[in-house]
Amino acid sequence: MASKLRILGIETSCDETAAAVVTRMEDGSAVTEADVVLSQLDEHSAYGGVVPEIAARAHVDALDTLIEEALQRAGITLSEVDAIAATSGPGLIGGLLVGLMTGKALAMAANKPLYAINHLEGHALTARLTDGVAFPYLMLLVSGGHTQLVLVKGVGDYERWGTTIDDALGEAFDKTAKLLGLPYPGGPAVERAAATGDAKRFVFPRPLVGEARLDFSFSGLKTAVRQAAEGIAPVTDQDIADICASFQYAISRTLKDRIGRGLQRFAETFPDVDQPALVVAGGVAANKVVRQTLDELCAINGFRFVAPPHHLCTDNAVMIAWAGLERMALEMPADELAVAPRSRWPLDADAKALLAYGKRGAKA
Repeated sequence: MASKLRILGIETSCDETAAAVVTRMEDGSAVTEADVVLSQLDEHSAYGGVVPEIAARAHVDALDTLIEEALQRAGITLSEVDAIAATSGPGLIGGLLVGLMTGKALAMAANKPLYAINHLEGHALTARLTDGVAFPYLMLLVSGGHTQLVLVKGVGDYERWGTTIDDALGEAFDKTAKLLGLPYPGGPAVERAAATGDAKRFVFPRPLVGEARLDFSFSGLKTAVRQAAEGIAPVTDQDIADICASFQYAISRTLKDRIGRGLQRFAETFPDVDQPALVVAGGVAANKVVRQTLDELCAINGFRFVAPPHHLCTDNAVMIAWAGLERMALEMPADELAVAPRSRWPLDADAKALLAYGKRGAKA
């Protein structure tokens, strides 16, 4: 489709309320006309993590105002967008209901098509918005809820190559921070503490290193951190810094092995791809040690390393709008207004669930 398309995006899957207006130009490039995000950090920090009920109520209070602000920043009215795109899963069901129901109401009121977007697909396609990455490519999704290595073959076409068998990487960061008495969110706090630490003081395990499978495991690493801290209690600030630095070093070595094997598999599977790419997405992608490890690994293996800007790695509505635009450009059908939110929604529906599977579907 060669015509210019504009979408209003809505994101409410966890603890950020976001709205954005994004335009796909005739040549396929993107223009972000508005990007508004309201973090709920203050509401949840006292609890050391996200409280679903508080998150849902905060979305209700803020979303209408954020949508209005996004339209004003873009200098348009609702009637001037071509469609509405709203996150439909996975995520906290209360927040998903708020965003998707709002998207349905706007679509009905303005007589616009609605695209119910998989939040993970938003992350998977962001590199095409920012860097124009061509299919196929490999994506490492690292966040508080997901750690997956995914082959991105096309819009709506994904193959999971690896996933965590226990904790997600972001969860391991958050729990390590909480154990050491560091503030929420844990990822940035651990990274700050590690900056003055000795990464060689503690030798932490590197789960699954050396195995042919491409899955991840971080529960044992988290346990080793707890045991190390208890073994030298009471810990000093330098002890905490050393533990954090050693923790990050173990993660970097683990990722080097896991992702290195993934790059080799990609090169063998797609020998004719001239510029193979590894894309990193999710909140943990902001970690400097993680980025440096992946960047060096790609350089060694002849891959292009693509890391979208930090604000597009964390939860945002720009990626949701772009995922909708990708579907529109391919003339994929819009969703019915009866579409329901899904707290669990794997990108690769055919992949075997390693964590859990129940009435709500596969967790990962």
